[in-house]
Amino acid sequence: YDVLSVASYVINYSANNHYACSNLKLQKLLYFIQAQFLVNTAEKKPCFKEKIIAWDFGPVVPEAYHAFKRFGATDIPTVDVTKYNENFITEADKFQISLVIEQMKNYSATDLVRITHNQSPWIDAYVPNMNNEITIESIRKYFSEH
Repeated sequence: YDVLSVASYVINYSANNHYACSNLKLQKLLYFIQAQFLVNTAEKKPCFKEKIIAWDFGPVVPEAYHAFKRFGATDIPTVDVTKYNENFITEADKFQISLVIEQMKNYSATDLVRITHNQSPWIDAYVPNMNNEITIESIRKYFSEH
């Protein structure tokens, strides 16, 4: 999938279930969703094709970040993203995405930043101002072991 379709699903699912979803939280959810697909699905393939980058506040998918940055630290409203095709993502994949959202629903964006800052994929990739990629291989390896 493309990351904006996945992000749109996450935002709408979160809003429909009354879960907070700021851009910062969305970025961490996308990281954990990617990990879920790499480790806990039959295909073990990425959920989305875009790269995850190690930024100051943890993993970020720049395409998704820039699409929603205008909302700042507030929750992203669904009115802005409802144009996506609900049927683009398969039911099986929606289930995998929803598992991650449900698992993370009670964590704040700050909690998720703290969690990712203690995980080797971000730690190993992060160099201030370098925009280093958190590789699929590093995510798969870390989450296969934890």
